[in-house]
Amino acid sequence: MKALVKLALAVAVLAPIVAAPGCSAPSEETAPLVVALPRVPQPGEFGVASHTYELVGPLVPKTTTMVTAWDLPQNPLTDITLDTREDGERIKYGFRLFTNTPAETPRYTPSGMTCANCHLNAGQRELALPMVGSAGMFPEYNNRAGRRFSLEDRIVGCFYRSENAVHGPDNGGLQAARAAAVPQPASARNNEPPLPDVNSEEVVALTAYLRYLSEGYTPGEDPPWRKKNRISREDLLPIDALDPTRGEAIYTELCVNCHGPDGQGVQVGDKKAGPLWGSRSWNDGAGMSRYYTLAGFIRYAMPYLDPGVLSDEDAQHVSAFIISKPRPSYQYKNEDYQTEPLPIDAAFYRLDVAEVAGTGSQPH
Repeated sequence: MKALVKLALAVAVLAPIVAAPGCSAPSEETAPLVVALPRVPQPGEFGVASHTYELVGPLVPKTTTMVTAWDLPQNPLTDITLDTREDGERIKYGFRLFTNTPAETPRYTPSGMTCANCHLNAGQRELALPMVGSAGMFPEYNNRAGRRFSLEDRIVGCFYRSENAVHGPDNGGLQAARAAAVPQPASARNNEPPLPDVNSEEVVALTAYLRYLSEGYTPGEDPPWRKKNRISREDLLPIDALDPTRGEAIYTELCVNCHGPDGQGVQVGDKKAGPLWGSRSWNDGAGMSRYYTLAGFIRYAMPYLDPGVLSDEDAQHVSAFIISKPRPSYQYKNEDYQTEPLPIDAAFYRLDVAEVAGTGSQPH
């Protein structure tokens, strides 16, 4: 009521002025200067750098510049709509986990790997394992486990393997692993490490973030940008033709600027390339420890500033070099591939039956 009274008084005061004889709208010359207020960014908008290029659908394009490492089509931390959503804080926590995994959950991440090391631009970059629209594809059959995986199951698997939540010991490299020179698993020497499950708060939060990226997409309808980091079957080299020495030469030429000669990653601003081998890298049960899987990622997403410059063949040699190096051991490999056939490129499986990477025959 008070507001209505004030409004009525204001109209009463202004009316005589507007209606007064001789008063008219000011001319263009005498019109008061209108100061444009800064535009308020809308939810999910980019920063300044992004205005220099177009998106590929909802994704940051594969070939951009180092500046675009900071660009996000959907950023929960700046999305004001999340302030009024019941799951808003959970989504934001999931985003922080995705972009800085070791710091946000050290109990499950003894490695130095962050989800965004493989899923670039927080899962929103073309041909860099984008996650946009992917949540609706779960549950999905998992060949390694021989059963259908929920989205939470898939995230738990990433913690076990890519983040090395099992605290696996150094396997000494592929040659040492094949010579059965791998140290005892950590769980046999120490207390069993804490392991995530589908109900862990970190898993629930990451699930919330990935579902946020999939809002508006039809569940069960595979996004056209999903599963594109694959070299065609006819262009895959035989396992015994992979050459780690040749791969090292290519790595030295094209990869050391970001990953360093020691493979541990170079710091660029607040970003750091993921460690490719050693105790802080993914373990030997991870998908990236398969020759063709790693090669597909390298072929289409790397080098960071010039993806696609490597040939199918060169990418496979680089993957052989990286996989030949030491990394943590996944002590539950014997539980994998009990239903489906063992992939031929699973380098660290059935080590007693074959030599690979230029030193013998293909694994069965």
